[in-house]
This record gives sequence, C-alpha cells and structure tokens, in this order.
Amino acid sequence: MTPVTSGNQRARRQLTNEIKDSLRDLRNQLSMLNRQVGIHLDLKDVDLDCLDLVSRHGPLSPTALARAAGLHPATMTGILDRLERAGWVVRERDPADRRAVTVRALPDRGREVFQLYAGMNGAMDDLCADYDEAQLQLLADFLRRTTEAGATATTDLSTRPK
Repeated sequence: MTPVTSGNQRARRQLTNEIKDSLRDLRNQLSMLNRQVGIHLDLKDVDLDCLDLVSRHGPLSPTALARAAGLHPATMTGILDRLERAGWVVRERDPADRRAVTVRALPDRGREVFQLYAGMNGAMDDLCADYDEAQLQLLADFLRRTTEAGATATTDLSTRPK
C-alpha cells in the first residue's frame, strides 16, 4: 500500500476534480446531443426523456413514469398526450386491472430515435474497444455507482424545503 503524503492527497484531489469536471462536461454534451435529437424528432427535451424511460423500462403506468422522471402526474398527462398524438406511445388498459392504464412505446418509431443516436453509439463502441474486460468492468461499476449517487442527491434535494 502506498503511504499517504500531502503530494499524493493533492494529486488524488486533482484527479477527483478532473473526473467531476469531465462528468459535468459529459452531461452538457449529452444534453446538447439530446436537444438535437429532439429537434429532428420535433420532441421537447422532457418528452424525449419520458420516451426513453418508457422505451427502456416500459410498459409503465403514468404514475410510475412520472415518479421515474421526477415530474408531477399532471405534467405527465400533457407529455403523454403529446407523445401519443405524435405516434410515439400508446396508452393501454392493463389486462390485470381494467381501470389501470399502462404506457408502451411503439417499436417502429424507436428505430427513428436509434438512427439519430447511431453516431454516438458507434463512437462508444469504438471507445470501449480500447479497454480490456477488467477496465470495462471498472468503468461500468463507476458509472453505476455515479448514477446511484445522483439518484440519492436528487431525492435528498427534492425532499429539502425550498
């Protein structure tokens, strides 16, 4: 084990700050990419976010979707109305409970979204090819834990009084 020195601590703090800065830069870049995808598809940012959640985790109830997106249920109604009118999702009666509704993404439209992200997906495949399996496992663990930390911070902030 390497002994802890002030030089080691400084270097570690600098690297940690570099990682945080890079994550902020990545968030901004992905936001710009998503905005461009939304422009091509004539979708608002929040609509695209909700469509992604339904595509990846659906079918979902409108309430579960609102919770996952961190939105008020009344806001979700407007988003689902827009997505349904544009042919991105359908609302269906839950066969187990005819009073309940689930939201499902339409797979044919999903291909349109996938094509717009093809450049980024290809770049990510190329980047990942440069890492061995152990490094990919480390990166996947870091990103998973970073996502969990973000979820915790979001929950903490949402329950804090204004």
